[in-house]
Parts: sequence; structure tokens; C-alpha cells
Amino acid sequence: MPKLQRLLIALSFSLLLPGIVQAEVDNGATSEPQTSHIGAMPSRGMTMATVKQHFGEPDRRYPAVGKPPISRWQYEGMMVYFESNYVIHSVATDNNHK
Repeated sequence: MPKLQRLLIALSFSLLLPGIVQAEVDNGATSEPQTSHIGAMPSRGMTMATVKQHFGEPDRRYPAVGKPPISRWQYEGMMVYFESNYVIHSVATDNNHK
């Protein structure tokens, strides 16, 4: 492979690398609620304290299970899943399953 061609390939990768690294670092965690068809919902990375501050006391708390510990809080119209102290997922629910 000619020297110039190898240099151009290396340069191309070096220009792309910062964007790839940034994409891996940005996990979308935010302390602001996300919105859904039911309104605002906790977003990934929020702490339990922040969820409680924005949404109040949950209707029901389910104890942590497994390793890492996964717990969930039930609110009217949504379920919030935590790994240790951080939100990993929020799901809109119908209210018939309380």
C-alpha cells in the first residue's frame, strides 16, 4: 500500500475518533424529567432523591432484588426502575395493575 494512501486512512480515522469516543461517553443521563404520553417521567441517571423531589413519594416501593440491586417505585401511570440509587428505566403503565 502506498505511503500516501496509508497516511490518508490514518488521518481519516483520527478525525472520526473524537466523535466515536464522545458517543460512548454520552450515556444520556440527565437530572431533568423526560416526557411521555402520561406527561413527565424520570430519566436515566436521576437519583432516587431527585425522582422523589420531582414526582413525590411513590404509591408503592418494591424491594431491591439481585446483584446489582434492582428496585422499583410505582407511581400512578408509571413504574420507575433503579439500579442501586439511579434510574435505569421508566415505563408508562395502565392503572389497572396496582
